[in-house]
Amino acid sequence: MTHIQCKKLARRRSVLAGIAGSLILAATPLVSAQAQEGLGTADNPVEVRIMANEAFANSWQTTLVPEFNKKYPNVHVTFDGVPYTELLAKMMLDATSPDPDYDVLLVDDPWVPQLAEIGALMDLKGEKIAALTDKDYDWGDFNAAPLAAGEWKDIQYAVPVRSNMLLRFYNRSLYEQAGLPEPTPAQTWDEFFSDAEKLVRDTNADGKDDVWAIDTYFVRESLTPTIWQSILNANGGQLLDESGAPAFANETGQKSLEAHKRLIDYAPPGALGHGFSESLQAFRQGLVANMFNWGSVYKSTAVDPKSTTLTVDQVGIQVLPVGSAQAGAHRGIWIAGISSKTEQLEASWAFIQWLTSKEGESINAALVGSFPARKSTLNGEPAEPWLGPVYKTLQNAYEVAADGQMWRIRSPKSDAAQQILADEIARGLAGQVSAEEALNTAAAKISKVLK
Repeated sequence: MTHIQCKKLARRRSVLAGIAGSLILAATPLVSAQAQEGLGTADNPVEVRIMANEAFANSWQTTLVPEFNKKYPNVHVTFDGVPYTELLAKMMLDATSPDPDYDVLLVDDPWVPQLAEIGALMDLKGEKIAALTDKDYDWGDFNAAPLAAGEWKDIQYAVPVRSNMLLRFYNRSLYEQAGLPEPTPAQTWDEFFSDAEKLVRDTNADGKDDVWAIDTYFVRESLTPTIWQSILNANGGQLLDESGAPAFANETGQKSLEAHKRLIDYAPPGALGHGFSESLQAFRQGLVANMFNWGSVYKSTAVDPKSTTLTVDQVGIQVLPVGSAQAGAHRGIWIAGISSKTEQLEASWAFIQWLTSKEGESINAALVGSFPARKSTLNGEPAEPWLGPVYKTLQNAYEVAADGQMWRIRSPKSDAAQQILADEIARGLAGQVSAEEALNTAAAKISKVLK
């Protein structure tokens, strides 16, 4: 018998035990059948299984679940980590199975429409879950941008649990050594490139540059277009128009892609092969003055000496430079939804509700470094001193993203559209085609995909 089959058998036995137990407890008014079946007891705990990105599944299992169990000791939560590139396909497969394995799905920002359309997720504001929701669980306290990541067609299918935003990290020491003032959130792209000329330097006088101005996504992969799109949005452009047709194959889109490509001139050698990990390593080692990357890496980049050579005093964080319309950012929220076929509805919602409460957000931020979505959390007293400036930047980024609609295409076909953008933006960055040709090709292909 496989591990999963054993798990399923154990869960069925737990349900049967709960039913039997409830018959006995019917004569005992002090213990409710709902408590027995919904949140378990010491003798008959319930299990909630969660499918999540392997990048953070283990740390949440070892760090957050014990905190949750202080309040709900009889709900056993198990995270199964899956590589990001396989995650959506496995979620779709499990959700369409007549006997799914998972109660909760931790979903990336653009996947909600696709999962919602196949009926995989429950309405978190529907009657069943509303009856289980605490009175002080304030939906209006969430910032609009992260909360909207869990919506599709006016239904709230998921709620933010790891509110990531594409942000600008900068090394104060390298700016000081180059004789430049610390950048501000009001810095324009023209000002950024002016500084970049002075940030690429030979620090040991051997005739070779050894520190650079920037590192970020340039490699051919699905998240690389988010850099171009953040510049596009900052310049007032959009991916789609009001009718849902591609709206980026124009002068604004071309100018934005050329700016993304220009960053390579100030990046380390081999930057065309760089993405999340390579840019992160270069910045943590003090080799680049700026990094455009996901804000969730702040703790491991500026606070944790096990993973970085930098300190909190050295690392600044803010939105991306200002274009012709506004500053830049990009939404990349991880959101939690409940399987429409779960047999553990109360326990599943208990975990999600705790994790997204004011208490849970604070614990998650302090212990793991995940960013909160609630306005009260961001405006309140942070659990750790280093979170203060981070919260200020995050609140700004949420507002910027909401104003500029800075997120990936919202459609059941979003994954296919994003892959088209990844291919064509990569061709443009590599100089294989002009910015105009890359965007015209992407627009034509995406138009067909979205029909």
